[in-house]
Amino acid sequence: MLAKTFYGFEEILAQELKDMGASKVETGVRNVSFEGDLGFLYKANLCSRTALKVFRPITSFKVFNERELYGRIYSIAWSTIFEPDKTFAVDTTMNTQVFSNSMFVSQKVKDAIVDKFRHIKGKRPNVNSQDPDIRINIHIAKNNCTVSLDSSGESLHQRGYRIHTNIAPINEVLAAGLLKLSGWKGNSDFLDPMCGSGTLLIEAAMIASNIPVNINRKHYAFFHWSDFDEELYQKIRTASLKKIRPFVHQILGYDKAPSAVRKAQENIEMANLSEFISIARKDFFRTEKPVANRLHMVFNPPYGERLQINATEFYGQIGNTLKQNYPQTEVWFLTSNLEALKYVGLRPSRKIKLYNGKLESRFVRYEMYTGSKKKHQKNPTP
Repeated sequence: MLAKTFYGFEEILAQELKDMGASKVETGVRNVSFEGDLGFLYKANLCSRTALKVFRPITSFKVFNERELYGRIYSIAWSTIFEPDKTFAVDTTMNTQVFSNSMFVSQKVKDAIVDKFRHIKGKRPNVNSQDPDIRINIHIAKNNCTVSLDSSGESLHQRGYRIHTNIAPINEVLAAGLLKLSGWKGNSDFLDPMCGSGTLLIEAAMIASNIPVNINRKHYAFFHWSDFDEELYQKIRTASLKKIRPFVHQILGYDKAPSAVRKAQENIEMANLSEFISIARKDFFRTEKPVANRLHMVFNPPYGERLQINATEFYGQIGNTLKQNYPQTEVWFLTSNLEALKYVGLRPSRKIKLYNGKLESRFVRYEMYTGSKKKHQKNPTP
């Protein structure tokens, strides 16, 4: 199988799959390959926090022209994979000199599948590019063509809990990956001081309590496969729910916009996490650390792209607030405004290159101490 992810998340996705029991796990660029049985395919979709899609390859072959492509696709036993009353779509990605147009490849593949069904079953499945039952993925690299079934359908970032968004919402898989990269495991109190619609808070609570991340999702493409095993899927789902663990710390969210606070609260209710997360309407720049013990902070501040801000002043205020009011705090935030980052006035202890959509970004870490850093290193606070 192959799981797709964001750039920079390959290692954490690989570790996630290993922890779930996958074998032969290997990282690629924006993807991780692995082996597992049908039950594991269900589990990967249900429980993987950093996968965008999970593919099950059907076959791979060399291809040198369109006639060969049509013939190899036609030779696949499609009627054992899905029924002709299902709708389907073909997605093609390629890096090859053999074909110049991915839409042409997709059309050739559709023709071969339709012709095969018509020949074997006497009727054909319909194409539905918007909301198909079956998604088929074609990947061509040079002369190597891999045909896969998309087991997820809609991207796995669509968890099923987010009913409201703000102007610049963070992708759920991106949020989970940031939390994992930050080392968040639920061992302390947590704060997102610019929480927007609450995505980071919800993902943080799910990690802390080991809640299956897609437990609220109603649909996967593998439901439509001929070999879908409903009983096995329910067993995997039940077993995953039994692994939920208690969480004894606080997860807190601030936002100064009343509309954001309201949206976040409704999303949290939709995710059934109200008992874990508290939201307050507050301007981060006028707050102090809300707990006495160590605090883990992760947030996604405005970059000045879609939300208009004076970036120099805004990022300077972030630094000042952290320095003055947030001792004993491990701070992480993501930004694509690399120029404004200079005005935080703090030296990051880590800087990780990532992408938020098409925006090249940095995920930065600041360690806030009580007193000077030198003093902390001599007498570390427990």
